[in-house]
Amino acid sequence: MWKTKAEKIAAYQLLVQQQAAIIEIEQDKIANLANSSALLADALPNTVFAGYYLFDGDELVLGPFQGKVSCTRIKMGKGVCGESAEKRETLVVEDVKNHKNYISCDSAARSEIVVPLVKDGVLLGVLDIDSSITYGYDKVDQEYLEEFVAALLQGTDFS
Repeated sequence: MWKTKAEKIAAYQLLVQQQAAIIEIEQDKIANLANSSALLADALPNTVFAGYYLFDGDELVLGPFQGKVSCTRIKMGKGVCGESAEKRETLVVEDVKNHKNYISCDSAARSEIVVPLVKDGVLLGVLDIDSSITYGYDKVDQEYLEEFVAALLQGTDFS
């Protein structure tokens, strides 16, 4: 866990730089999503799941991730991932047990942040990160994870 906000921001700035470096040499979607989820799981404290759900035109389908076995398909509007995808906005859930639309895939998850992947107005999927502690994510996480996703989208071929 980070001791100060400045330490957290510095860690995120490094994370975004690492993401940019990875995609600078590789454009393949699966390779970039796999390395990206590994990078997040390693860098973010208390992470129990870090990965991607990809939109197949109808629902979200589990993509590359780090964590335990997870839900494989999520309907639009269902759960935090489906909500984020449908609204096309980042959702931060401080305590998953108090979120009415939460889908439990891992009982160790206590808080969650989901960032939609939208490129040129097209929904591609979502980044989903779960923490083992409540109140695991805040505005700093949201800001830098949105920047992280923007870097991923800019250098990755999703066609």
